[in-house]
Amino acid sequence: MQTQSSTTRARLRRWLWAAADVVIWVLAVFAAVLLRFDFSLPELLSPVTVLTLGLMCGLLQLVFGSLLGPYRVSHTRGSYEETFDLMRSMLTTTVSALLIQFLLWHPTHLPRSGSVMGSGLALLGSFALRLMFRSFRTREIRTRADSAERAIVYGAGDTGRRLIKSAIREQEAGILPVALLDDTRERQRLRIEGIAVRGTKSDLREVAEQVRATMLIVAAPHATAADLRELSEGANEAGLKVKILPSLSDVLDPSASGAGVRDLRDLDLTDLLSRPPVQLDTTAIAAQIQGRRVLVTGAGGSIGSELCRQIAKFSPERLFLLDRDESGLQATQMSLTGQGLLDSDDVLLADIRDPEGLRLVFETARPQVVFHAAALKHLPLLESFPLEAWKTNVLGTYHVLCAASEMGVEAFVNVSTDKAADPTSTLGYSKRCTERLTSHFARTQPGRYVSVRFGNVLGSRGSMLHAFTAQIEAGGPVTVTHPEVQRYFMLIPEACQLVLEAGTIGHDGEVMVLEMGEQVKIIEVARNLIRISGKKDVEIVFTGLRPGEKLGEDLFADTEGRRSTAHPLVDAVDVPHLDPMVVTGASLHDAVSAYEWMRGAALGREAHRVIPATGTHPVAASGTPLESVSSSSSATP
Repeated sequence: MQTQSSTTRARLRRWLWAAADVVIWVLAVFAAVLLRFDFSLPELLSPVTVLTLGLMCGLLQLVFGSLLGPYRVSHTRGSYEETFDLMRSMLTTTVSALLIQFLLWHPTHLPRSGSVMGSGLALLGSFALRLMFRSFRTREIRTRADSAERAIVYGAGDTGRRLIKSAIREQEAGILPVALLDDTRERQRLRIEGIAVRGTKSDLREVAEQVRATMLIVAAPHATAADLRELSEGANEAGLKVKILPSLSDVLDPSASGAGVRDLRDLDLTDLLSRPPVQLDTTAIAAQIQGRRVLVTGAGGSIGSELCRQIAKFSPERLFLLDRDESGLQATQMSLTGQGLLDSDDVLLADIRDPEGLRLVFETARPQVVFHAAALKHLPLLESFPLEAWKTNVLGTYHVLCAASEMGVEAFVNVSTDKAADPTSTLGYSKRCTERLTSHFARTQPGRYVSVRFGNVLGSRGSMLHAFTAQIEAGGPVTVTHPEVQRYFMLIPEACQLVLEAGTIGHDGEVMVLEMGEQVKIIEVARNLIRISGKKDVEIVFTGLRPGEKLGEDLFADTEGRRSTAHPLVDAVDVPHLDPMVVTGASLHDAVSAYEWMRGAALGREAHRVIPATGTHPVAASGTPLESVSSSSSATP
């Protein structure tokens, strides 16, 4: 019943506007004829004749307006859609009136220009009436919204315009735009729905005080991470909550009018650290993956699972998920298929430390392309347990390489880390060994074997983002190792996209190094997270650098010759190969021998005892410092 009532009211409003347009046409025709005769009708021209022309134009407007739009649907008054439909119907009315005057009706002394000039005046009158209504309506809405959040909108472009219109239309959202900010000079005097651009982002605090704002909304899809950091800091100083309006491409089901207030979300750390979207050569990636059997090791991890999701978009013949973590495999399968029954033969439960089991699953899957993402990655733990790094990262990678080569794979992509460049930690030594092993298989086996090196992946499982978030939620303190420590960061999707790109364009034996931008200080990440959380009393505590940890990371070793590739965000270097006979000949059974072997193999010289520069030492599984355990490491190239 309520729906019928609202439909009836909407129809009544449409025909009231139609009646107003008829009146405007009559007045416009009279005004046009009066202008034609200098405001004095000739004696032989009857006012009834002019009235007849005006009514004829008004009736034609009713007919064509009902057919072409203004009175057929309920437009928002003064909207672009209504304006277009109104212009189209009035143009059709003018042409029809002229044809009638020329062919059917020839009143004496009535100028044929009356309908033409009248149409222009009628169009102006209809526009003016609608804009007045829209202006009063907007003012009424803004007056009634005293209880709404008073918001400053950053961005006076199309996205900001859509947001303001959406906020005015959807009063239940409880957001009242009160000011605009924009860094474009040409927009400094602009008004949108009566809301003025009051300055740039540097004026945020001053404007917030003037308009008594409580919220900042970022409606600028092309704002850089640096812009967002500056806005976030200014909003924090002004005591404003921060929301961000995603671009249309980020809205899963945008309405016809685009993203609006319902799509607002909180600003998060990925916004403050992210870079422009990666442009991929999808044709080349599809040529490598489409219609082929692809296997991903470590498929239950953060990088491996995202790799699987990215690969699935390119329609492989089969996509095999390999991991020893059954819960991780289930989560990845859920994200790919929507179910986690684990009953598909695409899901492979295996440990890369088990060469026989690994060989069996490879014989079953018979992959043509392999992405090797399985690894141990936590630097402090591997400093304490270097033997585990040897077993998983070095021997495990060797087992995967052997199984892949026996299957005659077309392409093998080893996922490495920036810590492999000039390594100083157990993690770095072990991953440098994997790069060298991959280089050897590239020299001796058919197919293409490449490694991909990149930095910290923000939001990956066990990353500092989760640790900092948990510490902030607990009220602090947030622990940072050193005030000057800095790292390269990438988002998980960006890292995996570039892994696919690098794996496609890399030549046999190359290490592909992803462009990581500038290093970001960890303390700034902590401060941003605290600011986003809204908690101002969380303390940051410095704990000191951990064994093997650097203040900053390197993407390239000093001895590596960096060269460009076909992609602007990917460079390439060569690494010396590591003979697998040296790996299989090593008999390592304690932390000392594993640590010294990996260090020697990574640096390309005989293994020997080295005390890390931090003054602390790796610890064997038994808890005994390495310096007190005898070395039994084997020789390396």
